[in-house]
Amino acid sequence: MTFFGAWTQGIRFSPRSLQSILAGRSCLRAQLHQSSALSRGVFRELICRSKTATSSSPIASLRFANLRGGERHFSLRASCRPPFDPRFFSRNASTIPAELPVLSPPPVARWLILSSVLVFAVIVVGGVTRLTESGLSITEWRPITGVLPPLSEAEWKVEFEKYKATPEFKLMNHSITLNEFKDIFYMEWGHRVLGRLIGVAFILPLAYFAVRKRLTATLPKQLFGMALLLGAQGALGWYMVKSGLEDSLMDTPGAVPRVSQYRLAAHLGTAFVLYAGMLGTGMAALYDWRYATTGKWGGLMGDNVQWKAMLENPLVKRFSRYSKALTALVFLTALSGAFVAGLDAGLLYNEFPLMGGRLAPPQDELFSKAYAKAPDGSDLWWRNIFENPTTVQFDHRCLAITTYTATAALYAMTRNPAMRAALPPLARRMMVAAFGMANVQVLLGIGTLLYLVPIPLAAAHQAGSVMLLTTMVQLLVSLRRPGAAARAWRQALLAKRGKA
Repeated sequence: MTFFGAWTQGIRFSPRSLQSILAGRSCLRAQLHQSSALSRGVFRELICRSKTATSSSPIASLRFANLRGGERHFSLRASCRPPFDPRFFSRNASTIPAELPVLSPPPVARWLILSSVLVFAVIVVGGVTRLTESGLSITEWRPITGVLPPLSEAEWKVEFEKYKATPEFKLMNHSITLNEFKDIFYMEWGHRVLGRLIGVAFILPLAYFAVRKRLTATLPKQLFGMALLLGAQGALGWYMVKSGLEDSLMDTPGAVPRVSQYRLAAHLGTAFVLYAGMLGTGMAALYDWRYATTGKWGGLMGDNVQWKAMLENPLVKRFSRYSKALTALVFLTALSGAFVAGLDAGLLYNEFPLMGGRLAPPQDELFSKAYAKAPDGSDLWWRNIFENPTTVQFDHRCLAITTYTATAALYAMTRNPAMRAALPPLARRMMVAAFGMANVQVLLGIGTLLYLVPIPLAAAHQAGSVMLLTTMVQLLVSLRRPGAAARAWRQALLAKRGKA
C-alpha cells in the first residue's frame, strides 16, 4: 500500500517518521508489528524508494493514528538492498552510478553457451546426414515453408518425384523405395529445422538483451556479427547442397553425386567459427561476472588476486602464444576432415600408421597429373592437395599427428614446476582436459579408419573434433584478463567495502 493509500485509510504519519523512511538508499520493505490489535488488511507492506545516496539507521520508528483515535506503535525494519545487488548489474537504473559501465548478467552468458550447444548439435547431425548420404534428398530451399515436412501421401510422392530427377537417384539410388526415401528426407529435414531453431534461439534473445541494455559495450558488434554469419550459414548450406544436384555430373565419366568438398569445408568451417565464438563469448561473460561479484579469476579467489602480474609473466605469455597456435592447428585439422568427408577419402588406406605398407604413398600417387586441369600443369600441387583423395587423407593424418604432438608438448610444459607455479589453476585444468580429449580423438580417428568409416564411429570422431576445440577455447578464456566493465565494477565494490 502506498503512502497515499495509507493516508486515505485514516493513518497519519509524523514528519520525523517520514524523514527516517526516505533516508534509505534502496527500497525499504516494512514489517509492521502491532502492540495492540489493528484492523486486518489496513497496512500489510510499506515500500519506499529513496532519492538519496546514503542510508540511515536500519530501524526507524513510525507513529500514526487512525481516524477512530488511539495510538498505534510500529517498528519499521529496513532491509536495504546492497548497492551492488547482482539484480541491478547492467541496468541503466538510478541505483547504478552513472560512471560505471554496463556489465552483462549471467542470463546473457547462459544464452550464449546454450546457443553454442545447439550449434554443436547441428554439427553432429550434419555429420550424420553426410554419412548417411541424406543431404541431397531435399531438392529445394524453402526457408519458411520448408519447416513442415510432407503431410500427406500425395505430398510425399511429389517430393519423391523431384528426387528422382537428381543425379544421385539416377546414378546410385535408382532402386530406392518411397519408405527408404522418407528416411533420408527426414534426416536432412531435421538438420535444416535445427538450423532454423538456432537462428530463432539466438536472434530473439539478442534483440531482447540489446533493447534492455544488458550487453557489455564490446558485445553488440560481436553478437550482431554472429547473427549475420548465422543467416549466411543457411544460404551457404543450400549453396553446398546445390553443387550435388547439378546435371553436369551426368556428363562426367566416373563422377559420384556428392557435394563440393570446398563448399562442405566452408559450411563446416563457418559452423566451427560460430561455435567457438558463441562458447568463448559466453564463457568470457560468465567469468567477468564472477570476477566482478566475487573476485574469482583463473581458479583463484580473493580481493587481492594478482591476475595482472600473472598474465605479465614471460612464461605465461609464452604459454598463451602457444595455446593460440595450437587452437588454430586444431581448427585446421578439423577443417581438413571436411575434405576427407567430401571426397570419401577415409575409405582408402584403411590402416595406421602405414599407408600401403609404407609411411607415405608413392609420389606419383600423391601428386597425380590426372588432377591437373591447366595445360602447363601449374595447378598440379594445389589440386592434388584439395581434390586427390589419397593426398587429402595423407594431409589429414599429418595434421592430426602434428596436433596430437603439439598438444602433448604443451601439456608437458605445464608439468614443469616453474610453469606450473606461474599458470592460473584453471588454465592447468583446461590443459589436462585438452590433452585427454586429444587422446580420445586420436583413438576415434584410428578406429574410424580401421573399421571402414562406420557411421557411429565417424560421427563420434567429428563430435570429438568439436570437443577438442571446446577445451582449447576454454583454455584461451582462462588466460584472458577480465573485461574493462568487470574491472570497473570490481574496483567500485572494493572501494565501497573500504569505506564501510
